[in-house]
Amino acid sequence: MKVISYNINGIRAAIKKGLINWLKEIDVDVICFQEIKANIDQFDDSLFIELGYHCYWYSAEKKGYSGVAILCKKKPIKVTYGIKDSLIDSEARVLNIEYDNLSIFSVYFPSGSSGPIRQQFKMFFLNKFMNFIRNQTKTTVISGDFNICHKSIDIHDPVRNKNSSGFLQVERKWVTNFLKSGFVDSFREKNKLPNNYSWWSYRARSRERNKGWRIDYHMISHILLNKIKEAEILSDIKHSDHCPIYLELSL
Repeated sequence: MKVISYNINGIRAAIKKGLINWLKEIDVDVICFQEIKANIDQFDDSLFIELGYHCYWYSAEKKGYSGVAILCKKKPIKVTYGIKDSLIDSEARVLNIEYDNLSIFSVYFPSGSSGPIRQQFKMFFLNKFMNFIRNQTKTTVISGDFNICHKSIDIHDPVRNKNSSGFLQVERKWVTNFLKSGFVDSFREKNKLPNNYSWWSYRARSRERNKGWRIDYHMISHILLNKIKEAEILSDIKHSDHCPIYLELSL
């Protein structure tokens, strides 16, 4: 199974930047999008259907904001929108598809960078999501934008950013506890090297200078650890301020 996760920072903008042609080239089994920033009536989803995907779109109540999607070649037996929390689900942050023995999530974790109110909401989401995921019984792949760098190796300047949302000690500890609960950071199982990032600010030529943050992950159930064939960051792909991340599992 080949899986892509990609915060596209607006599906309409990404389509204009050549997203469809790129998807034709890579031909993966599952695509998890975050931050689609559109309702289904605002773009042509037949572009994705024509590529052979079953498409599940989950849009936020606020127009042009947040939203996630999952596109899959094999039709799932169940699709679940949200986590049954009205505050979180109004922002359309969690989407799940299920097969007989596998559950796949596309998740867009909140950012707290705009101030204390959103940081408080981020912590609320983290606690809710941890409790929600503990109740999952199937082997699980959680793909998405976590908006957290786990370790110093995952951020270009850990010293200056130690008090920045996305690298706060309390957030990093949450990721540690999340992994201890039975998950594996698939990329770090395959690549222990620094300077591997998945998001760059639009400011100060950050991407050109590779001053980035690794905040996008494929987190997988520990039982899948020996099934990882490849886990890569596709940093050369540029439809967004994020880049896609790739996971291939031998299932």
